[in-house]
Amino acid sequence: MAKNNWNTVLYEGKHEFVWKYGEEVIELLAPQPGEYILDLGCGTGQLTDKIAATRAKVTGIDRSKEMIIKAKKNYPQLNFAVADATKFTLEQPLDAVFSNAVLHWIKRPEAVINCIQQALKPGGRFVAQFGGKDGVKQILQALTETLANSGYGVATNPWYFPSIGEYTSLLEKHGLEVTYAHLFDRPTPLESGDAGLPNWLKMFAGSFVSRLSTEEEKEIIEQVVTKLKPILYSDGIWTADYRPIRIMAVKCLN
Repeated sequence: MAKNNWNTVLYEGKHEFVWKYGEEVIELLAPQPGEYILDLGCGTGQLTDKIAATRAKVTGIDRSKEMIIKAKKNYPQLNFAVADATKFTLEQPLDAVFSNAVLHWIKRPEAVINCIQQALKPGGRFVAQFGGKDGVKQILQALTETLANSGYGVATNPWYFPSIGEYTSLLEKHGLEVTYAHLFDRPTPLESGDAGLPNWLKMFAGSFVSRLSTEEEKEIIEQVVTKLKPILYSDGIWTADYRPIRIMAVKCLN
């Protein structure tokens, strides 16, 4: 998994679209009262709370200690824990695992899927949304080209953006029957004003420039912004070229 030192203030204040777009995925999950549900990669807990509002018994886990501290502060009545998506275990078999905007950060998808499969009851469901094939393609291309042209070499891409075919094959390999899969374009407005893309880059693409000095990082971001402004900026708003993949799968009964 990519290592990020998450700024929870920026996450909640400037990038709330991350969890707001996940509300639609809760509709696909259709949580029921009394169900045991895991929110995998819960962030600061907003969607965990929405699942809990259906009277499901929900637990949120996240690899980031900072996120979990903030989630507990936001929703002290709910259960949260620091845990790694590639090696978590739970005592209570689950009716469902839910995940929003997390799995594209994890380059060991089979390890995650294996944990999910083992955690679910037979017939239990896995519902997720995360970055899919060609997600933020124009931003990624501008970043990698700018770094290479500036003499900093090839950047390590922290993201895993699979196609439907690739990801559904992995699910089926691990005993999860795919009942719904959709990859779609979702142009996503960022924080309003000129700072929208620079703040997005600092929040989500920090690993591309982590080896650079503060001055070098500033220079690269300025060049990326200049390159993308004619494409992704209009009427005072930056729009990221997101392509989410939305999945539902059910654990086979045998």
